[in-house]
Amino acid sequence: MSVFEQQNPFFTDDLTILNKKPIAEIEQLITSLNIESNKFETKPRQIINYMDSNERKCYLLHKGSVSLYRSIDGMVLNTESAPYVFGMSTQLTDPDYIYIKTHDESEVSWMPLQVANEIIAQENLWQSLSALLIYTVTRVYDHCTKISSLSSYDLIRYQLYELMSETQEIRSSVSIANYIQSRTFLSRSSIMKILAQLKTGGYITTERGCLIGINNIPLKY
Repeated sequence: MSVFEQQNPFFTDDLTILNKKPIAEIEQLITSLNIESNKFETKPRQIINYMDSNERKCYLLHKGSVSLYRSIDGMVLNTESAPYVFGMSTQLTDPDYIYIKTHDESEVSWMPLQVANEIIAQENLWQSLSALLIYTVTRVYDHCTKISSLSSYDLIRYQLYELMSETQEIRSSVSIANYIQSRTFLSRSSIMKILAQLKTGGYITTERGCLIGINNIPLKY
C-alpha cells in the first residue's frame, strides 16, 4: 500500500472495492448472454431505460462507462465501467424508479431479461451471477452509508477521492461540482465553497472545473 493510500482512508476503501470487481465472472456472464443479445452504439449522455415496450431488459456493457440514476431526484446511485451486466439486481424494483445514462460512446447490447434468466439457469451460471450481485450490492451500500453519515466536509472529501478513482474518461467529462451534487444532497454553494478552499490550499488541482489531481486532503479543514 502506498503512502498516498495510507493517508486517505476513503480512497483506500473505495479502491479496495473496485479491485474486488469480479471481472472473470462478469465476462463469463457476458460471453454466454451475448449470443442472444442485440448490440448498439450509444451516444454520450444517452439515457437507457430498463423497460421498453412493456418488456424488462438486461444490458451488457462491453465498452465505456455508465451511471445508474434514481429517477425521482436524479441522484447517482452507482457508476460502472465495462465489463458489466445491468438489470439482474433490479428485477423486483419498479422499472421506472431508476435508469442508466452513458458517460461516453459506450458499446452496449441488450436482451429480454427473461431470456437472460433462462440462459443463466440453463448454463448453471449461478456462481457468476452471485459474484456480480454481491459486488453490486457492496458498491451501492458503501456509497449510501457514507453519504448518510458524514459531515459536509467529510462527504465532499470522500466524493473527491471517489471521483479520483473513476476512469480518465469520466473525470474529464464531468465537473467536480456536478459529480458531487449528483451523488449527495448538498447545495451547490456549499460544495463550491469547500472546493475553493481546498484549491487555494493546494489540496486539489483542477482544470476547467474537472479534477486533475489530489494532494493529501486533510481529514479536517
